[in-house]
Amino acid sequence: MNTPVGTGITAEALSARLAERLGPTRLEVLDESAAHLGHAGQDGSGSGTHFRVRIASPQFAGLRMVEQHRLVYDALRDYIDRDRGVHALAIETL
Repeated sequence: MNTPVGTGITAEALSARLAERLGPTRLEVLDESAAHLGHAGQDGSGSGTHFRVRIASPQFAGLRMVEQHRLVYDALRDYIDRDRGVHALAIETL
């Protein structure tokens, strides 16, 4: 599932991707972009650039925190790598 370039990135889209890829038992995705207006990476829209993810997944069992974070980054890679994509991603694995 790829989000076409030119459409806004939403917390709902990131949630759906993480649910699909990581089967979380707990998931919260917050769009914190409005708090970063005027900062690097902000596109001026107030949404779609800075996110916080709180997630618990059975796939994290036995993994170090850096490995858990890598699974989240890998699941969201196309949202991060695209032009005007996710600029900042704060991850809290539970």
